[in-house]
Amino acid sequence: MASKHQNRRLGIIALCAVALGVGVWMLGQALRSNTQFFYDPSEIAAPGFAAATPTIRIGGLVVEGSVRKGEGLFTEFDLEDFEGGAAGKVTVRFDGALPDLFREGQGIVVVGAPERAGVVKAEEVLAKHDENYKPAT
Repeated sequence: MASKHQNRRLGIIALCAVALGVGVWMLGQALRSNTQFFYDPSEIAAPGFAAATPTIRIGGLVVEGSVRKGEGLFTEFDLEDFEGGAAGKVTVRFDGALPDLFREGQGIVVVGAPERAGVVKAEEVLAKHDENYKPAT
């Protein structure tokens, strides 16, 4: 027969296990709702593309000669895969200040939402810098 202290100890262990399970479940739900998937431009340009979340990230190279300035800070440009290829181009529309390192042929990451097939409305543009450090001469 179990003593009163053993029953209390088992009850506390069971309560802690349930609380831990609920905490892990809540953490999983919070992480799932804040997930942003990273896509290549060729994936977005593919027919039948459907984003898993409303906000996506796209990484690629700014296509040479594709930057078009609009009224105010509005800019539109094309992105392609890092490996290149005309089939993987996506048009990015951004209304805001571009980073100083933004230029044609540069690798960037865009955070935004798909507008229609092959077009993304960017909320944020992040430019990647060169990995090689060169001191000023």
